[in-house]
Amino acid sequence: MRKILKYVALALLLLIVVGAVTLYVMSRPDVARFSTAELSGRVPVMASQKTETFPTINVPEATSWPAGQAPRAAQGLAVQRFAEGLDHPRTMLVLPNGDVLVAESQSPPRDTSGIEGKVMSNLMTKGGTGRRPSANRIALLRDADGDGRAEVKTAYLTGLNSPYGMALVGDTLYVANTDALLAFPYIAGETMMSGKGEKIVDLPAKGTNRHWTKSLVAAPNGWLYIGVGADSNIGEKGMNREFRRASVLEVRPAQKYIRTFAAGIRNPVGLGFYPGSERLWTVVNERDMLGSDLVPDYLTDVTEGDFYGWPWYYWGGFVDPRVEPEAEDRRQYVKRPEYGLGAHTAPLGMTFTQGLDLGDRWANGALIALHGSWNREPVAGYSVVFVKFGANGKPVDALPVTLLDQFLGKDGETTRGRPADVKVAKDGSALVADDTGGVIWRVAKAG
Repeated sequence: MRKILKYVALALLLLIVVGAVTLYVMSRPDVARFSTAELSGRVPVMASQKTETFPTINVPEATSWPAGQAPRAAQGLAVQRFAEGLDHPRTMLVLPNGDVLVAESQSPPRDTSGIEGKVMSNLMTKGGTGRRPSANRIALLRDADGDGRAEVKTAYLTGLNSPYGMALVGDTLYVANTDALLAFPYIAGETMMSGKGEKIVDLPAKGTNRHWTKSLVAAPNGWLYIGVGADSNIGEKGMNREFRRASVLEVRPAQKYIRTFAAGIRNPVGLGFYPGSERLWTVVNERDMLGSDLVPDYLTDVTEGDFYGWPWYYWGGFVDPRVEPEAEDRRQYVKRPEYGLGAHTAPLGMTFTQGLDLGDRWANGALIALHGSWNREPVAGYSVVFVKFGANGKPVDALPVTLLDQFLGKDGETTRGRPADVKVAKDGSALVADDTGGVIWRVAKAG
């Protein structure tokens, strides 16, 4: 009997050791085999899939900018603080008179119960978000004396619900809360909104509201386009929870009408119309847990009825084996993105460079704020890059050029800030919203 118990104990011990080794191996981070440059451009490398049971977790710890320090601007340019002391500045809108509206916003309250909730809460806190409730306001910044610093900072709009996108059409200011699109009467020169808002349409915000941001841009005809991210990684919680998500929505505000304009786009964030055209472009955060090299985030144009494949396919038709196939195979209809931005770089804000006065090198293209990775080894992003466009209104066959970097500390394990948006100021400089740093940076010609 003792021999039997001994063998049973040894077998159990062996199972425990094998299980522990297996768990250890499965939980090891996937180290990238390709550089961000190789995963960028018009034809980025498509690496082999490395399905992860546990995501690679590599979150640099958010610190703050030491006095007198700033990100590094490209040669021939200089950077200074346009405004500071902001509470998570996420997006900006430059008004016709030169004033700058800034959405100070974070995720709405989340369910942090359970293992997944606690892990995500800890990661967000380490990364510099979720340490306090969302400010839920829009600030107004004004540089009246033209010295490159905003001496006026007011709470322009308060009492919002995780606001993100903003657009001005005539005398109406539209604000995209996480759960609704609102319209406010705009009066030029006011430093505080005096009118009351009107709800135009509801926006998807049920479930976990994992991708809570609702980006917004106005078309030349006054219609509005809103980027709405998925409520999951690959639809694992059921596609019934993804109604009007992973999409660009079209809103006709006069009729309070909303519809899906383009779909299968996991998380379209920054939106913009190519200057002088009706062609809409967006930057997209792709899916996770296929390894450090997959899937490249991207910049692409979006036309009515486009389908980019999420969650079944990526990059023009590569199959995601983790997702149960559709009843009707739509692989042949999947549109391929125009331009890769590297895997897990997390592009958020983008703007075209019309009106930018930084020199010919930065003409005719898009500036993109790469918020930075949390699940890649080594980390990627944490910079603002420029993508050159050609005469055909599409990206040229060249790699992105860095406008602003060194948000990531030299140790690679800390950040002083994270770029969240970029806009062209009325004076031709570039403004960069640094959400964890609480700063708006101004990039201009040196000297």
